[in-house]
Amino acid sequence: MAELIYFLCMLTCLACALLLWRSHRRTRTRLLLWSSVCFGLLTIHNAILILDLVVLPATDLSLARSGSALVAVTLLAFALIWERQ
Repeated sequence: MAELIYFLCMLTCLACALLLWRSHRRTRTRLLLWSSVCFGLLTIHNAILILDLVVLPATDLSLARSGSALVAVTLLAFALIWERQ
């Protein structure tokens, strides 16, 4: 059951990234671009989570998982600060 939830979370992040990207292409708003990149990285984070906990349970990928989430959130925080100015 957990595998299904991880997969659905990954699909949700991917859908958000694609919808934000499509909206960015239409309006050319930079914050939408940064948000789509953030959700794209969160999709990668969820894919690594599936690899770590389901596909390769003996391998510890927690550092890669945490690193991808950190980069995604830091990028979005940077974009929010940058766009605020």
